[in-house]
Amino acid sequence: MQLDTIALPDDLLWIDEFRWNPVEQSTERSLTGALLVQEGQLKQGRPITLSGNGEAGWVTRQTVKSLLALSKSAGLTFGLTLPDNRTFTVIFDRSSGAPVEAEQVMTAAYPTDDDFYFLTLRLLTVEPV
Repeated sequence: MQLDTIALPDDLLWIDEFRWNPVEQSTERSLTGALLVQEGQLKQGRPITLSGNGEAGWVTRQTVKSLLALSKSAGLTFGLTLPDNRTFTVIFDRSSGAPVEAEQVMTAAYPTDDDFYFLTLRLLTVEPV
């Protein structure tokens, strides 16, 4: 798996792959009590949350630092290639919390760049899916 030029472990899971629906809907009632429904097709903005769920997806501290550096720039898009060769153009999803979260696998007061972290990445697609 790869985000831009950063290699990611293939055991990161796309944990919200089937929670998204490409049709948006709103409903309301008219003054007569009739149900008014509006629907539209979504073209982009599908969430891609990659996580090892606290068990897998270990990355080094250096990888976390590289991902954080990418996430600090606004307006950039990145290529994401999944292990099954599906590709997406994505941005970091800042609307649902931190776009990059990492937690030490083995707690250390002074971690080195080779120490391992559990990783969660929050991304959004920016091209039609």
